[in-house]
Amino acid sequence: MAKLAEPACKHPNESIQKLLNETYEWTNQCVQCGYCLPACPTYASMGKESASPRGRINLVKMATEGKIDVVEHLANPIDLCLGCRACEVACPVGVPYGHMLEVAKEAIAEAQTNEKRADTNLLKKTALNHLFPYPKRMRAIGNMVWMYQKTGLNKLVQKTKVMQKISEPLAQMEKILPAVESPKRRTPRGSVFPAKGVKKARVALFVGCIMDAVMTKTNRLTIELLTSVGCEVVIPEAQNCCGALHAHQGETNQARELAKANIRAFQASEADYYVNNAGGCGAALSEYNHLLKQDEEWNKRAQQFTEKSKDISQLLYQYGPLPFQTNWNGVVVYQDSCHLRNVQKVSKEPRLLLQSIPGATYVELEGADSCCASGGIYNLLHFDESMKILDQKMEQVSKTKATTVVTANPGCHLQMSLGIERQGSSEQIRSLHLVDVLAEACGIK
Repeated sequence: MAKLAEPACKHPNESIQKLLNETYEWTNQCVQCGYCLPACPTYASMGKESASPRGRINLVKMATEGKIDVVEHLANPIDLCLGCRACEVACPVGVPYGHMLEVAKEAIAEAQTNEKRADTNLLKKTALNHLFPYPKRMRAIGNMVWMYQKTGLNKLVQKTKVMQKISEPLAQMEKILPAVESPKRRTPRGSVFPAKGVKKARVALFVGCIMDAVMTKTNRLTIELLTSVGCEVVIPEAQNCCGALHAHQGETNQARELAKANIRAFQASEADYYVNNAGGCGAALSEYNHLLKQDEEWNKRAQQFTEKSKDISQLLYQYGPLPFQTNWNGVVVYQDSCHLRNVQKVSKEPRLLLQSIPGATYVELEGADSCCASGGIYNLLHFDESMKILDQKMEQVSKTKATTVVTANPGCHLQMSLGIERQGSSEQIRSLHLVDVLAEACGIK
């Protein structure tokens, strides 16, 4: 496709126009065919064109051409997008919607700041700027959650319903938080765990933010599974947040700095692969080359990094079989992580691993490739819209008679746990991370 001329500068702020110009060729690539519409969860739930990929692309194009206001007309439709990127899979002409979305969010964030209409969502600002980039602070939060649960304070909070008075979305999420392991069991950074038996590869584990804070057991079991199939596992000490949430919320410069820190940390590990167990984080790691495409110094290093980035399911399948010890009872279904499936293109390996568990009855979930509406912090920022999509998802789960719903991303795991709670099925169904299921079947605790 020949490169289209950029539109004349319409926005008074040249830096915002420059950002929007990055999207212009992509928006013109869209032929408005509508193949994306059935794949889009927000179009299905909201039923309007501005909630579809096609509609959002057209709005970005109009903003670039100066026909609509960036904040007044573009911000809300873009903010209501889950960013699941299912539309990219459906698109017959390959519009890079995810990249366009992040550029649009960056332009909107800058416009809001310049016009003194900055986002006033305290939760989002606190999380992005003061929590996720700081591993020690995230671990401190994890320690507090452990103490909160250990002392039984969580039961008192739930009984008195005090959390509902603060925030209904937070109250809902608090109810389904997994039991946090003692901080003493958290894997120290800088540790190296030898392979069991013949060493097949050296892998560096990305521990993540949420995983490292409140899902430390899943990280610990990830190490156990990897060593059981012959992988030596190292935990790079200087690793940081992947930057996914920052990029999704328009904080692209901060995302780039976090990416550089991770590239330095992981390349110093001299590992054969860089493995993660969170689909959203893995998608960000796998696109560091795009994030740093305009940085000559870092682009080549980022390309090398992305080539080594793997999801846990890929390595367990590659180096398996796993040492299963027990038979699984009941029906198992798998809900795809959107970013694992649509960005990392990993969907086969998790299913094959689940199907290999002795005794398990694997049933394919209808619409497993459709978003559960967790979307990073989407379910906190747009709770009602998220729950509409989740409740529809749970209707499909009910049809399978599942006793275990498996996911491969912490946000999806919590979201499906919330769906089970809302459905009143917590006594019959468990929501588990893929790693937790495989470890349980291997007798690893």
